[in-house]
Amino acid sequence: MARKEGAGADTDSATQAFVAHRNLLFTVAYEMLGSAADAEDVLQETWLRWAGVDHGAVRDRRAYLVRITTRQALSHLRTLGRRKESYVGPWLPEPLLTAPDVAEDVELADSVSMAMLLVLETLGPTERAVFVLREVFDLGYDEIAEAVDKSPAAVRQIAHRARGHVAARRPRGVTSAAETRRTVEAFQQAVETGDLRRLLDVLAPDVVLLTDGGGVVRAALAPVVGADQVARVLGRIAAAMTLEPTRVNGDPALIVRLGGEIDTVLAVRVDDGLVTGLYAVRNPEKLSRLERETALRR
Repeated sequence: MARKEGAGADTDSATQAFVAHRNLLFTVAYEMLGSAADAEDVLQETWLRWAGVDHGAVRDRRAYLVRITTRQALSHLRTLGRRKESYVGPWLPEPLLTAPDVAEDVELADSVSMAMLLVLETLGPTERAVFVLREVFDLGYDEIAEAVDKSPAAVRQIAHRARGHVAARRPRGVTSAAETRRTVEAFQQAVETGDLRRLLDVLAPDVVLLTDGGGVVRAALAPVVGADQVARVLGRIAAAMTLEPTRVNGDPALIVRLGGEIDTVLAVRVDDGLVTGLYAVRNPEKLSRLERETALRR
């Protein structure tokens, strides 16, 4: 009986550890995959493996759980890469409705922004894992090495290479949260009123609009580039839609509703006070989490 009680206590403790770190583990998986659905699958697999561990031999439960999650995410990342090769049109990350506290953590908000997640897409699987674990979650090189099955020296080299790669593709200008909010508000008003001149004033000359319909709903199959082209696209659909301000992936964004139903999530990238990127997610499979906030943690 004593052994059973001890086993039960160990199981309870293991469950508590998993629950305590669940939001962190989800954030790790999501930043590696850009897909909330796949991140949830990773967490299920992490739990199954964690449940079979000798927990008494684990010194640092957080680090151990992150290691399991990283390995499972790497496996999913390679599968996801094959799926993206046959994806119809531009692929965009799955947008998440986030609480104000995500925006208050500047580093976290930057790391989960649509713009940054697209930059991370240009990294290889191991590079992405190393960058996320080091730059976002500040794990030591030894911990990361165990997670990705590389030597600490190799991890240092990978981290250096990944930092340089990301730095070359980061947003080009620094914009305060207040200025970003004002720019998005001005953009919304221009679209809603159909004021073309006002819209052109807030769009960067080389603004890019990406639309993700996944082959399920109508969407542009190639990026729309340039203020004039983007303004024309927005002008054609403005009359039929309702725009609702929200916060997606830590940044101000707009939910587009048609007939009261969510049709599109429009994430907005702002650099130097101008809209430089618009990420329109229309694939219905990626819009299921927008009725509730998703907790993200570092």
